[in-house]
Amino acid sequence: MATATTGLAYERHEARPGGRVRELVRQYSELSKARLSSLVLLTTAVGFAMAEHDGFRWGRLVLTLLATALAAFGVNALNQRIEVERDRRMLRTCRRPLPAGAVSLSAATWFGVVTAAAGPVVLALWVNWISAGLTLLCELVYVAAYTPLKPRTPLNTLVGAVCGALPPMIGWAAATGGLERPAWILGAILFVWQIPHFLALAWLYREDYARGGFEMLSTRDRDGRATALVALLYSALLVPVSMLLSVGGPTGALYGAGAALLGAALLAVNLAFCRRRTAATARRLFLASVVYLPLLLGLMVADRGGRGLAAGDALRYVAGEAAPPAGAG
Repeated sequence: MATATTGLAYERHEARPGGRVRELVRQYSELSKARLSSLVLLTTAVGFAMAEHDGFRWGRLVLTLLATALAAFGVNALNQRIEVERDRRMLRTCRRPLPAGAVSLSAATWFGVVTAAAGPVVLALWVNWISAGLTLLCELVYVAAYTPLKPRTPLNTLVGAVCGALPPMIGWAAATGGLERPAWILGAILFVWQIPHFLALAWLYREDYARGGFEMLSTRDRDGRATALVALLYSALLVPVSMLLSVGGPTGALYGAGAALLGAALLAVNLAFCRRRTAATARRLFLASVVYLPLLLGLMVADRGGRGLAAGDALRYVAGEAAPPAGAG
């Protein structure tokens, strides 16, 4: 009786206008990893905002984000297409659209290829070639290097971090047509941040990754010492790297102090994970890294145009390498 009632409710749901369309959108949203892609769009937008000087060009930003979204959707779909058999074995991924049979393999392939190709094309036609080239590079590294390395070596995490480091640089290049020093610092911040963020997640799901046949540091590291130590080293490195933007860069003392405090807080959570390598401490590290990044990016944008540049000029003047800064007697 319950089965019949459930089936009737399902039929009624499917019969509703737009019901199938909504379900299709939901499946392709999951195939695209839309929620994960929102982080890519955020970091791209921050890179664009930090670079923009002569009035904010909203049209260019919208085109950049559209192209970045298409690229992210495409490579995520292709990644799942390649890893479908491994995803079937993992508890965390077995209900994704491809392992569950909700989207066909051919449809996922076509969707991935078309959207991945569209991203760089949009940038090349309506933004600039350097942002298009960086986007294409990001796609190639993700699909042709990171994805095939996952079942082969734990170093795949570092390769994958390159892909996560490129979006703010794409945003910067879209705004300026170049890659100045702050763009590289933004990329370095994202690269370093990803290591403790992902290692915490990999420790939480180490058994599932092993079940899927993926080579992660956590699947080889039985007691978690190496995983926690590597995460700690990158958390420590994140403090000075993040503060570089306030040294002769586009931010000032407010951002510099905030970056130091946020970095110290993340480091403290990571130290707790080093002392006790449990699911609870790993989860806290993962959540702390999730909170850390938007706070840092928000502070960065809020303090854009701070006294960082003036401070850098003053230091060079004291060293006798530059003319006096504006306003100096």
